[in-house]
Amino acid sequence: MAEATDKRRTLTVSWRVRVAIGVLMLLAVAVISVTNSLLTDRFTDSTRSRAELRIALYSGNLLAELRQNAIVPQLLARDPTLIGALQTADYSLSTQRLISFVEEIGAASLMLYDLDGRTVAATDRNRLGSNHRSNAYFVDAIRSNATIFSTIKVDGGGYKFMYSRRIQDGGTTLGVIAVEVDLQKFERAWAGISDAVIVMDSAGEIILATEPRWRGRTEPEALSTQPARSAIERAIKVTADWTALPPDAYLQGEAVMRLENKIPFRGWRMTSYTTYASVREKVNGVLALEVMAFAILLALAFYFLSRRTAGRLAIFQRESAKLRALNAALQREIAERKRVQETLAVAEQTLEQSSKLAALGEMSAAVSHELNQPLAAMKTYLAGARLLLRRNRPEEALSSFGRIDDLIERMGAITRQLKSYARKGQEAFSPVDMAAALASSLSMMEPQLRQRQVQISRILPDAPVMVMGDRMRIEQVMVNLLRNALDATKSERNPHVEIMLSAGETATLTVRDNGPGIEDLDALFEPFYTTKQPGDGVGLGLAISSGIVTDLGGRLTARNGQGGGAVFEMQLPILGDTNNMEAAE
Repeated sequence: MAEATDKRRTLTVSWRVRVAIGVLMLLAVAVISVTNSLLTDRFTDSTRSRAELRIALYSGNLLAELRQNAIVPQLLARDPTLIGALQTADYSLSTQRLISFVEEIGAASLMLYDLDGRTVAATDRNRLGSNHRSNAYFVDAIRSNATIFSTIKVDGGGYKFMYSRRIQDGGTTLGVIAVEVDLQKFERAWAGISDAVIVMDSAGEIILATEPRWRGRTEPEALSTQPARSAIERAIKVTADWTALPPDAYLQGEAVMRLENKIPFRGWRMTSYTTYASVREKVNGVLALEVMAFAILLALAFYFLSRRTAGRLAIFQRESAKLRALNAALQREIAERKRVQETLAVAEQTLEQSSKLAALGEMSAAVSHELNQPLAAMKTYLAGARLLLRRNRPEEALSSFGRIDDLIERMGAITRQLKSYARKGQEAFSPVDMAAALASSLSMMEPQLRQRQVQISRILPDAPVMVMGDRMRIEQVMVNLLRNALDATKSERNPHVEIMLSAGETATLTVRDNGPGIEDLDALFEPFYTTKQPGDGVGLGLAISSGIVTDLGGRLTARNGQGGGAVFEMQLPILGDTNNMEAAE
């Protein structure tokens, strides 16, 4: 009787274990199938996002390179050395002059042509003496007042990209300056990745590509000539190797991901082709772990089947002991987290109080710093007025008093600006002429400039450079940049400050000095950072200026010049650039 009962129990246990193993097998198939579908979609979206970010970065770098080189012909067309060489036909120093420029600019090459199209100076000496009279970039530059961009097809299927502009002096055309843009460096950089990248012009012709044989063709022609062992074919082969599901179940019918991005330059477009190899590798890795996990579970199930009841009881006892230990560890962790949260609350209260004290210190220091310049100018004007009154020249003294009245109004405006610095968005913007604002700032700095005998060089465009903003705050930034330049040249025997205003995609004001340069560029715009002696400054001028420029939708940057000294650039949106102005508002 007892043996029959034990046999029935054994059969019951065996039947239950078989059912459990069958359920586990079905569960494994379902989990692997769902995991494959979900992870394929997830990793595909992640790959697409990275590809979109990559093509946006490539487009931005390409556009930045084109815009950087676009301004070079305009600047070199005003170079007095090149103008003098064309007038005197003495080109002995012209090539060396261009070589010195190309190292700083980063262009592929620079060429100078006379009126006959002959190359009289070039960074590549092998081009000297060649004639370009019939080339479009020379003819169009001679006929136009603007900078000409040309795409030139060369032997071997490649392209050259050139900017050219005519050089004039007093209305007389002397020659043409040409800048060859190095875009092939982007091809070399793109060739080091798994993606295939092409750039097409407005006509759909490929002008840049990671595959050299694609240049000069349309996109369908290029893809039809791709060899079988290309990145695209390798991607198709990888996707075809996975036969657990139909391809469109996990790749949505795509073997290669195609992304296109428009470049805001002459209708150019960039297209990239990204393989799915990384997606398949990640999914296969997770599926392999799941298969291994289910295999371990099956092994444990067979091991469990072979154990006796006593052995199972011992396992249960050990598991219970582990659970009790885990429960105790969880209780300790909960107590530790409560203690950390209490400490964090105290630290947050301390940090909030410190922030309030720091804000109060910044505002008081800012008032002292920003009112220092008008007060210094008022002192100078009062001294001049006193001297004029002693010499019985009241009319001129009244003029000085009028300037003092303007400075008092400026001080009031500064205090209002400091209030708006803590509470942004209170002032309405209006059109501002950057050249007029610069002239007003130089007028305010006139006493210091006269006392220091600093040589000021100004390069200004003929047409007004209009931006939308607050003129008083723009002048405040200009005065801060000029004063920093004066302070930086204190130790120089022949102090020199160069000011250049240009208009392109943005209105750019560049202030360059011949001082010792900037030691710590990373901390330059931090509040209270200064290299001046105690009493000469509190280190808030550049921090406030950076905040003002950011509020106006622009940016303030600094770098060390190639020949020494510091270079500050203030870039503001040109009037009519609504995107940046909406961001500023």
